[in-house]
Amino acid sequence: MNSTDFLEKIDLKSLELDELTALVVKLGDKAFRAKQLYDWMHVKLAENYDAMTNVSKSLKAGLMEKCDYTHLELVQLQVSKEDGTKKYLFKLQDGHTVETVWMKYKHGNSVCISSQVGCRMGCKFCASTLDGLARNLRPSEMLEQIYAVTRETGERVSNIVVMGTGEPMDNFDNIVKFIKLISCENGINISQRNITVSTCGIVPKMYEFADQGFAVTLALSLHATTDEKRKTIMPVANSFTIAELMDACQYYFDKTGRRITFEYSLIGGVNDSVEEANKLSELAGPLHAHINLIPVNPVVERGFKESDRSAIEAFKNKLEKKSINVTIRREMGRDIDGACGQLRRRFINE
Repeated sequence: MNSTDFLEKIDLKSLELDELTALVVKLGDKAFRAKQLYDWMHVKLAENYDAMTNVSKSLKAGLMEKCDYTHLELVQLQVSKEDGTKKYLFKLQDGHTVETVWMKYKHGNSVCISSQVGCRMGCKFCASTLDGLARNLRPSEMLEQIYAVTRETGERVSNIVVMGTGEPMDNFDNIVKFIKLISCENGINISQRNITVSTCGIVPKMYEFADQGFAVTLALSLHATTDEKRKTIMPVANSFTIAELMDACQYYFDKTGRRITFEYSLIGGVNDSVEEANKLSELAGPLHAHINLIPVNPVVERGFKESDRSAIEAFKNKLEKKSINVTIRREMGRDIDGACGQLRRRFINE
């Protein structure tokens, strides 16, 4: 198969059950066969058509001719000696690569997936954006990251965070379809309440996302408390002000009842002062937002340094004194190219 042929075919794993049913009937088979197919793809996590023992040869032949069956090739797997976190580098059918991270918590297994190949947002503390955006991931390619990890670990995934490489709101339609498929009761059926989608703050899409009627947690990558400072580390801040972001967050909360999370990467000497903590509490308070403090992963190309432990604790204590719900993200996978985009970038460079 030519590396781009799969883009021309029907993307079988990205079809919802009603769409799959229409396709099966069009191929001349009975409608109930679609449910069997859907079960093979999204419950049994079949890697290919050969595994589908109760699907007829004629239907398989029709599907192979008309459709692409998304699969990812495992290129590299790193396992943390510190906490068992696993970082996967998968090759897509056109040769591009994406990262996926599996994290084991007491409350269950969490998988962080990528939504794009690369990223065009240009955030200064992130390795994902250094080579720009190659293309969006299809719903099937996001699903398959979770399916491939499930097959490799042999353990069920209970939580999904769309916080890997890419800006989800820059791949809006595919993200919406991915959420419908991953939370479908006929499929792997992960609760929408256990799904978190991040955004660096594309305001119109935040409103559109709120109107989808999902019960998903929205995480805003904030990282600064003034427009001036945010512009120096996040180019998207040149398009949308913090005031506009807060209005969009309020709309999301009002529409969904889901509490917003503010992601805040602490960069030594840049945004980690007690004054910044005061300003952050003023933004979070009216929204009852949860703040997730992230000791920034050092990215060699960017020159940013992680805040020291005392500054992180002082920042957290200041927020707690203001009655803000705050956590420090557990540092996982530091010994395995933990930051978004680091493993992929090293692979490309090599």
